[in-house]
Amino acid sequence: MKFTKLGRVAALAAAGALLLSSCASNEAPADESEDTTGGETSSISGTLNGVGASSMGGAQTVWIAGFQTANPDVTVNYDPAGSGAGVEAITGGGADYAGSDAVLEADATSPVCAADGYPVNLPVYISPVAVVFNLEGIDSLNMDAETIANIFKGEITNWNDEAIASQNEGVELPDQAITAVHRSDESGTTENFAEYLSAVAPDTWDAEPDKVFPYEGGEGAQQTSGVIDAVTNNQGTIGYADASRAGELGTVALKVGEEYVEFSADAAAAVVETATIEEGRQDGDLAFEIDRTTTESGVYPLVLVSYTVACSSYEDAEKGALVHAYLTHVISEEGQQAAADEAGSAPISASIRDQITESIAGMVE
Repeated sequence: MKFTKLGRVAALAAAGALLLSSCASNEAPADESEDTTGGETSSISGTLNGVGASSMGGAQTVWIAGFQTANPDVTVNYDPAGSGAGVEAITGGGADYAGSDAVLEADATSPVCAADGYPVNLPVYISPVAVVFNLEGIDSLNMDAETIANIFKGEITNWNDEAIASQNEGVELPDQAITAVHRSDESGTTENFAEYLSAVAPDTWDAEPDKVFPYEGGEGAQQTSGVIDAVTNNQGTIGYADASRAGELGTVALKVGEEYVEFSADAAAAVVETATIEEGRQDGDLAFEIDRTTTESGVYPLVLVSYTVACSSYEDAEKGALVHAYLTHVISEEGQQAAADEAGSAPISASIRDQITESIAGMVE
């Protein structure tokens, strides 16, 4: 199953490959235009700078456009440099907020937070991670986690290997070498991919999940766009990326229980609804623990929850109010639906929205 409007997603991603930003050009009367982000007027002004996950690049483009339309005196910039860069920026004081496909550690600090504040993980973007491949004439394949793990470790090296063929009866697999493409930069997508394989195929994927790909061999590529380009431009390739970027590439249906499940926004959202908050987190820090080993029908467990990392309260009160207003727009039904329409993500649930609303209340107190 493919997401719709993929052409529009590709255009958004290309436009935001270096820097996602939009600048207000006209001054609006401070108290005459309605603020659709949740406030009574669009009297807010200023600049927000974010850095982070490339997976949510298309969603950030949509959120920024909607927020700035309602608030023409505000400029929001988002650099999709990757989750690792986002974490480094927020903990080093180089950004007002970050995007990350992996949760920030519970004991992390940031100089942009108030003395009584701390960084919090706020789940704003839910998307399946697709295992994508490029084989002429083949659009879909079935694979279990062990097979995927062995491919990316370099143990399975040919497309007609029995481990693949036995799960795809009737598919004419070529006698062709496999080139496995992984992220070469620090990536939350890699960490989510590794968490899934480590949980479901622990005897094969024996490395601790991390933002850095753990094994030698294969081909490395920078950011989501680099992985997609590498797989698209060469036959016999396989990689992993945010599913909204799968485009016309072939995709893998994962074995879950006794069935093979194709990715979809609904299947990804289903596994997140059963997630719990990690132990040891401070109030308002919504770091999820996902059950990757679920065998529930129709659930796709290879999913990323991409977080906005922000401060529970800010050293600069005006900056805190601006972040609060932007995040209120991001998690609104309108903001989430816009991201779903353009980037194929799964809108957060009402219960998650309520939790985030409570978490960010301290930014304006």
